Amino acid sequence: MTAPAIVWLRRDLRLSDQAAFAAAATAGPVIPVYILDDETPRHRAMGAASRWWLHHSLANLDASLREKGSRLILRRGKCDEQLLRIADESGAGQVHCLHHYEPWWRNAERAVAMRLDLVRHDGNYLAPPGSVTTGGGSLYKIYTPFWRALKERMPPPEPAKRPREIVAPVKWPASDRLADWTLLPAKPDWAAGFAGEWEPGEEGARRRLAAFLDRAADYDRRRNLPSEEGSARLSPHLHFGEISPAAVWHGVAGAGGSADVFLSEVGWRDYAQNVILQFPDYGSRNAREVFDAFPWRSGEQADADLRAWQRGRTGYPIVDAGMHQLWATGWMHNRVRMIAASFLIKHLLIDWRRGEQWFWDTLVDADYGNNSVNWQWVAGTGVDSNMFPRIMAPLVQSEKFDAARYIREWVPELAGLDDAVIHDPDAHGARPPAYPEKIVGHREARERALAAYARIRA
Repeated sequence: MTAPAIVWLRRDLRLSDQAAFAAAATAGPVIPVYILDDETPRHRAMGAASRWWLHHSLANLDASLREKGSRLILRRGKCDEQLLRIADESGAGQVHCLHHYEPWWRNAERAVAMRLDLVRHDGNYLAPPGSVTTGGGSLYKIYTPFWRALKERMPPPEPAKRPREIVAPVKWPASDRLADWTLLPAKPDWAAGFAGEWEPGEEGARRRLAAFLDRAADYDRRRNLPSEEGSARLSPHLHFGEISPAAVWHGVAGAGGSADVFLSEVGWRDYAQNVILQFPDYGSRNAREVFDAFPWRSGEQADADLRAWQRGRTGYPIVDAGMHQLWATGWMHNRVRMIAASFLIKHLLIDWRRGEQWFWDTLVDADYGNNSVNWQWVAGTGVDSNMFPRIMAPLVQSEKFDAARYIREWVPELAGLDDAVIHDPDAHGARPPAYPEKIVGHREARERALAAYARIRA
């Protein structure tokens, strides 16, 4: 019988439009493998919220595989070592995978390729990162020209269907039990609200896309309104590869209206990978070196302010609502993400990397490329970013984008306030005793931030 092939899975947990599965299934028996590798990423090991998602996504993928007479093999440890052991146990010839571009996964792929016959496929992005180049052949650093060039290559190929058959090997290698990985929180179960919000897995991704199609044409207007269901909420499904970007593109492209604005957001995901391909340490290093001398606040008071921000106790309702939504659901509305990030960086003068790390641990869609690029964009430290002196006014943003209902949902202390006062209860003498005072005044914070910026511009 033909030697089995290993399909090495990471952030590509689907059967449809999955080139590694398709290639392996065509060649003969297949051994699908997921390795929980916390050693290779080191400080970039998966965060707690992502682990909750991973547990359910792996369980759903295993169920899909069993319907086809296959199963998912689970191992824990370094990828290259575990894959070599599985190959030895099973007599597998090749390892198929989708190419990943985070620096630790690139290192892991090199290590695997030194020990086994590794065949890499594309499929996690609209176009392979590094393939969209300028006329001179260099990689883009700015989003707008990148997006123009990427659009010229669209649409992507039609998504492929899942393999009709996945042949099982004669002998299965040993596998861990998913429950033994303790990916789910227990004491306390801080993710209790996640299940009502999310359906991890390939079927959940399909249903989420189908639900979005009815409102995709109105995306440009509704996406900035936290109180409305304007977002697609596909980001965790895309991050874990439960649906391909090609499938999303072809599903949304014909929706009309402002569906193209949504597709540009899918393109931003490609752009972020393009950035970390050029700057692998983008999540921990300022792209603009002048910010290396920026006087970020530190010490006990800064730490206390950070905790107040994390817990949604800043006294700014729109910020606190976002942080409560994040804790309860593992997700935050995109407009509110920008407001909350800007508040931490510019109102509190706390290093953007501390916020990036908090999002890394608490977001179910914590993606190294997107998270790093978005935080550096808000901070003004990125290769393509907002200017630091452009300081978002959270109280103005809250009213402008009609966040009253959103605040009532996520800040119960303010649920009884009407639209006229809920964005800034202090200013109207309407702050309930249980809700904190503003941690810092907006004008004071703005002046402090501009003074700090002037120090690195002198």
